[in-house]
Amino acid sequence: MTTTDPALRAMAHPVRLRMLSLMWAAPLSAAELSRELDISHALASQHLRRLDAAGLVELSEVRSHRGGRERRYRTVHGTPLSDRQDGTPLLAEALARNLRDRAARRAPGQEGVTSDAELWVAPEAWDAFRTRMAELLADLHEAARAPHAPGSVLLGATVMAFLVQADTAEDAEEDPDAR
Repeated sequence: MTTTDPALRAMAHPVRLRMLSLMWAAPLSAAELSRELDISHALASQHLRRLDAAGLVELSEVRSHRGGRERRYRTVHGTPLSDRQDGTPLLAEALARNLRDRAARRAPGQEGVTSDAELWVAPEAWDAFRTRMAELLADLHEAARAPHAPGSVLLGATVMAFLVQADTAEDAEEDPDAR
């Protein structure tokens, strides 16, 4: 039996993936996350503890709030989703759920980009695409603002690109880089 990486298991829940996105640009507390995600404070706290235990968020500040102390967390920056293979099905399911939820909330009349592909390409084309896509996503994360910041718009982006195993031994023999 193989053990899935705790960070991957923590990310493999659609609510926790959304929390990581929301806390990318600005720290948020469990109370703020519960309001933003329309879930209970207790559930937001539970998910936040799981992300913290996996090292995916860090305590950013503790401030006084309504006579108590509010702990605000920020996502640890980096690309923890990239190059994960050990739990791809778990992660794909969480991404698919978030994509379905976001697509249902798509702003009417607004432009977007939609594509699906299963293509045979030269290894150099794949390497160039993967590099460009990683750079574009890093740029998008750098541009992130706190939820509801003035002058900002909410967008959804779900990307998962990877090499696929060839269906037959014959295909694999023709393209040794596809293995």
